[in-house]
Amino acid sequence: MRPTIDAAFQRLWYGRSPLAWLWLPLSWVFVVVTAIRRGLYRAGILLAVRVAKPVIVVGNITVGGTGKTPLVAWLALALRERGFVPGIVTRGYGGSASGWPRDVNADSDATQIGDEAVLLARRTSAIVVAGPDRARAAQRAIERGANIVVADDGLQHYRLSRNFEIAVVDDARRFGNGFRLPAGPLRESIRRLRHVDALIRNCRTSSEDTRDPIEHPLVLIMHSRIDSARSLVSGASRKLHEFSGKRVNAAAGIANAQSFFDALTAHGLVVNARALGDHAPIKPSDLLFDDAAPVFITEKDAVKCGAITDPRVWVVPLEIELDGVDRLLTAISKHLDSAR
Repeated sequence: MRPTIDAAFQRLWYGRSPLAWLWLPLSWVFVVVTAIRRGLYRAGILLAVRVAKPVIVVGNITVGGTGKTPLVAWLALALRERGFVPGIVTRGYGGSASGWPRDVNADSDATQIGDEAVLLARRTSAIVVAGPDRARAAQRAIERGANIVVADDGLQHYRLSRNFEIAVVDDARRFGNGFRLPAGPLRESIRRLRHVDALIRNCRTSSEDTRDPIEHPLVLIMHSRIDSARSLVSGASRKLHEFSGKRVNAAAGIANAQSFFDALTAHGLVVNARALGDHAPIKPSDLLFDDAAPVFITEKDAVKCGAITDPRVWVVPLEIELDGVDRLLTAISKHLDSAR
C-alpha cells in the first residue's frame, strides 16, 4: 500500500474511527472464507505438507508490525547455539522474482526476494529460503542442510504442517479495534491465541510490562530496544545518546513506522519523521531532507539502500531480549521430543 493508504488504515484499525463499521460487511466475508479454509485443513480435505524435519512457526494474528521477524532471527541464533542447523523460511513479500522458492544470502537483491528475507540472512548467516509456498521453501531449506525449520509469519499458512507455534503480540497496540480485516487488523479471531504453543508479548516500553496479562499457559515478555546507529556508508558506530537533543531526520518503510520514530524520540532525539509505507522500495530521494541533519533508517530498510552513498544516513539495528528464554526452549524441546 502507498504510505497515505497505509497510514489511513492504521488510523482506522488502531483508532476509534466510526468508518470501521462501514467495512464490516467485507469483514464478515473474510471471516467466512478463512473459517472454511481452516476447516478444510482440519477435515483433511486440504492436505498439509509434513516435511522431514521439525517446524517452528512464528507469526501473529494482526497485520504487520509486531516484531516477529526480529524474534525469528533471535530464535534461529538460539537454536544454533544448542547444536541445531536452523533453516529460515519467509514469504519473500515485496519480491519480484519470477520463480520460487529462492535461496537467500546477505548479498541477495531485496527487490527480487523481499527485504525481510535479506535482513534475516544478514542477521543470522543461516540457511534462508524465500517463497510464498512455505512448504516448498521448507523442503528446500532441508535440502540445503537444515535440521530444523523456523517459518517467519506462517501462522495462517496451514499448508505447512508445524510442530510448535509462537504468536507475537505488540503489547502497545494489541488487537486494535478488535475487528477482522479489512475493518480491523485481525487476520484471525483472538481465540486463535488459545491454540498456539507460546505467546510472546512485545513490550517496547517498561510501562507495557504492567498491562493486563493475556491468558495463556506460556506467556513470555520480549523487550525490543534500539541503542546505537551505524553509518550506512562507512560502518562506523555511535550510541544514540550522542545525538540527544539534536534535530535529526528519520524515514521508515515498516508496518508500524511510528514505533521507530517514538523509540528515537525516547533517546532524546528531535525527530523529523517520514513514513514510507510497509516494504516500500527506498529511493535516494526518500532520504533527502531540507537540511544537513543525520538521517536514521531501520535495519530492514537498509537492505534496500545498496545504491545510496549519502554519509548522513545512519542504520539503527533493533535488539531484543526475551524473559524466560529457558522456558521457551524447554517447551520447544518437549514438543519436538513428543513428535518423534
